[in-house]
Order: sequence, then C-alpha cells, then structure tokens
Amino acid sequence: MKVKLTAGWFYAALIIVLSVWVLQSFLHALLAASVTAIASWPLYRRFAARLPRRVARSAAALIFTSMMTVFVLAPLMFGVFALLTEANELLLSIAAADQKGIGVPHWLENLPLAGPWVRARFQSELAHPGALSVWAQRIDPAMLLGWAQLLGLFMGRHVFIIGFTILVLFFLYQEGEQLAEELGRILRQGIGERAENYVALATRAVRASVNSMLVVGLFDGVATGVVYAIAGVPHAALWAAITGTLALVPFLGYLAVTALTLQLALTGAATSALLSFGLGCVVLFCGDKIVRPTVARDGTRLGFVWALMGCLGGFEVFGLEGLVIGPVLLTLMRELWEQRVRDLDLANVTDRTSSVDHGI
Repeated sequence: MKVKLTAGWFYAALIIVLSVWVLQSFLHALLAASVTAIASWPLYRRFAARLPRRVARSAAALIFTSMMTVFVLAPLMFGVFALLTEANELLLSIAAADQKGIGVPHWLENLPLAGPWVRARFQSELAHPGALSVWAQRIDPAMLLGWAQLLGLFMGRHVFIIGFTILVLFFLYQEGEQLAEELGRILRQGIGERAENYVALATRAVRASVNSMLVVGLFDGVATGVVYAIAGVPHAALWAAITGTLALVPFLGYLAVTALTLQLALTGAATSALLSFGLGCVVLFCGDKIVRPTVARDGTRLGFVWALMGCLGGFEVFGLEGLVIGPVLLTLMRELWEQRVRDLDLANVTDRTSSVDHGI
C-alpha cells in the first residue's frame, strides 16, 4: 500500500517531534515508570481485585503506587545510607588516629622489595600528628566547590526523576488498561495482527529483565555474605546487605566492596581486605556478566552474548532503565528478523507451488 504524503502528515510529524522535544527532560521518568508498571501489572491486578468494590480505582492505584515506591526505594536508600554511615565512621576513625599520628600498618611495611621504601615514605608523610590535616590544606577549595556543585546537581536531578516517576506510575496504574487497549488498536492498524504477538513478547522480556535485577541482588548479597564471613569481616551480614542492594545497579556493588576493603586495610586486617576485595569482585562479576543475562535470557530467548550486550549496551545508552530496555529491543529485533525469514520462506514455497501448477 502506497502512502501519500500530505500536509497533514507533515504537521503531525512536526507536532510529534516538538512533543518529544518538550518531554525530553522527563524521558527517564517515563521509561522507569513504564518498565515498573509493566513488570508489576499482574501484581496490581491481583491487588485491585482483592480490594472492596467501594474502593475507587484511583484509590487502589494510589495505595499500590505507595507500596511499590517503598518496595523499590527502601532497599536502595538503606544501602546508600548504610554505606554513608560506615564511611562516616571510617573518616572519624582516621581523624582520631591523625591526632596522634597514623602508624605504619604491619602488612604495608612487610611488602616484599618495596616495604622499606613504603615504610620510610609513610613515616615522613603520615606518621606525625596532623599529617592528614596538612594534606587536606593542599586541596584546591575551588575544586572541592566544583565537586560539591556537581554532586548537588546529580542529587537534584535524580530526586526530580524519582518524583516524576512516582507520579507517572500512579497515572499508569490508574489508566493502564485504557492505554493498553488504545495502543493495541494503533499497533494493529499499523502493523497488523502480528502486533499482539510483539506486545506479548515485549511484555515477557520486560518482566524477565526486571526479575534478573532482583535475582542478581539476592545472589550478590548471599554470595558476598559467605565471602565476608569466611574473610572474618566484622558486621558481615550488614556489608552483604549493602553490597546486594547496590548490586541491583551494575558496578555500584564495587563501591561497597572497595569501601569495605579500605576500612579493613586501614585497621590492619590485610588478609581479610584482600580476600574481601578479590572474592567480592569475582562474585559481582559473575552476577553482572553471567547471572543477569542468564535469567533475562529465559524470557527474552536471547543467546548469552546477545543478552549480555543488551543489558550492558542498554545501561550505557539509557541508564538504569536500559538494563530492561536493551534486552527488550534486541528481543523485538530478533523476532522481526525471524518473521521476515519465515515470510521469505513462505513466499518461495508459494512461488514454487504456483510454478508447478502452471506447468513451468
């Protein structure tokens, strides 16, 4: 069917482009809310069905949005604040030690070959009282101010995104059925009857990708808990909870492992620090590179390499939402490719049959 381009098409395209331009600041919030709504929609349907009939749809959407907000944000806030608390205690310990002079850790001065040189440098720079204060005075205040401004902008933007994500999520729970029906009609008109298959495939892929994030968090939390217990880390369960919570987002788990390693190294527990860092990084690597794409593959039907590229490439392009969007896009691309191959095979069979019927 040949589409005739008219002035109406031009104005419609212009309106769409301008609308996307206006909403570009809200793109992450829209994507995050859509992913959350699709992944949790079966739970919302069961929740709404069990409420009394006198409860309005908007009230059910508001209650469930509040529950999802607590469920998603509470673990992340716990991990961040617990890590900040541990970091604050570490800084206070360093400041207290600096008043008397920081002694050379035994493991540091016993390093092979470089031990004597490191010991001499440590004693000249840090062993006398107030050495760290002198080092702190060398830092450019303008650079610190710049870092503080960047951190403030980062925090402000993400608070803005989280706020609008919650607002959009409430709207999707409230109007989700109508939106899904309208979207289905538009896709069927534009694509045909195959649109329902594509929507179902994308939905399964979204839920599989979200499940992979949850499984990775549990895997990293439990596995690092075992590692920390073997290494003799104080408060091993707390550090494991911090690591597993931050590991929901790729590479954030390494912050917890690094902070724990620094704390253990400064207290002289060199063996525990090395074990925690080495084995902790191995666990996080396996979680991000093996467990995450393997679990997502069950719903996306992608090969391991494609699932891995979808997760990491999506994260690079879209951020956190890309962990879900990347595999979904590759799943749809794979389905379109296979459908095109099936159509070509069917066309070839039809041509051969027609040729036989005509005696060619």
